[in-house]
Amino acid sequence: MRRLGDVLLATALIRSVRRAWPQARLEVLVNAGSAAVLVGNPDIDRLWVQPERAGFWKSLRLAAALWRRFDLSISALYNDRPHLWAFIASPNRAGVVPPRDHPGARWKRWSMDAWCELDLDHVHAVEQYLRIADALGIPRINEVVPPRPPANPLPVDGAAEEAPAHETPRAAEGANEYVVLHPSPLYRYKAWTVEGWRALTRHLIDRGFDVRLTGGSAEAERALLQAIVEGLSDDQRAHVADLGGALPFAALTPLIEGARLFVGPDTSVTHLAAATGTPTVALFGPSHPIAWGPWPARHAGTGASPWVLRAPLQQQGNVWLIQGEAICVPCRGEGCDKHPGSRSLCLDEMSAERVIGLVEQALARPRVSAAGAVPTST
Repeated sequence: MRRLGDVLLATALIRSVRRAWPQARLEVLVNAGSAAVLVGNPDIDRLWVQPERAGFWKSLRLAAALWRRFDLSISALYNDRPHLWAFIASPNRAGVVPPRDHPGARWKRWSMDAWCELDLDHVHAVEQYLRIADALGIPRINEVVPPRPPANPLPVDGAAEEAPAHETPRAAEGANEYVVLHPSPLYRYKAWTVEGWRALTRHLIDRGFDVRLTGGSAEAERALLQAIVEGLSDDQRAHVADLGGALPFAALTPLIEGARLFVGPDTSVTHLAAATGTPTVALFGPSHPIAWGPWPARHAGTGASPWVLRAPLQQQGNVWLIQGEAICVPCRGEGCDKHPGSRSLCLDEMSAERVIGLVEQALARPRVSAAGAVPTST
């Protein structure tokens, strides 16, 4: 019931449920804006989509369709709405509950047959989801499953919009290897500078790579990519493909899988890149890396998180995580001005030279295959 990145990380729990009960029918309820991240997911039989502004009557019709339909319902979040949907969907429920001193903690514990307590201050989001598997007594599968264009689309109930078909851009035979850069986070306070992205693009072209720039169709994202490209020479532009707004989310998976490297900020596409096994460089400022650092492909999942709270540079598997160097990092807030459109000085001051040095480290390492991830014991 949250955004793309949250839903993508929950696919480790979905896969755990699927492997534990392979003959079961597994259906997932998401908000309309997040349905794209489950496209082509082989573990899911059906998607139920709640429109962004459902209103009372649409919500009532959805509730009637879901009423006690399932043998088990799982609330992957501690919030009120997911718990209410879980209550509607099944008499048997499991999920995440807030700490005992938080509002609603008592009734949510009462409503659950099995539960784990929210602890995102100290554990990774994937670990938080997998603790539900522990509560259910099923083996963990520590594998984030990226979406991909499906041969046979999932049945979808609700107001999901059909994504237009697109051919995924691939390198032509004999063409240069390419790197995917995704400069646009959802919020300004997670963004690196235009000058930094432009310098990195120039460096990669000088190293013999082509560059694919990805982003959404929103005006601000399109303008950011255009600003990066406009600062390049004509010869450099010939090696850059601006794909902003051109691809549905699932089509990013094969694009990134074919790349030599991916670089992005704290955003859902960076989580997706990490899950593919492609070497991934994540630029972090205010964000909480323990909870929201990209989950490396085939990560064993031992310990609360792959990441520590503060370090100039961290590396786990196919992921390199670089943080701003200010003493306040990570503030875990919404930038220096405390709102989503705020700047973040720690990212504004992150030098291109520092990022380029890290990119060179990542380019020197082999890929990690995302296939065949091995479950750990609970």
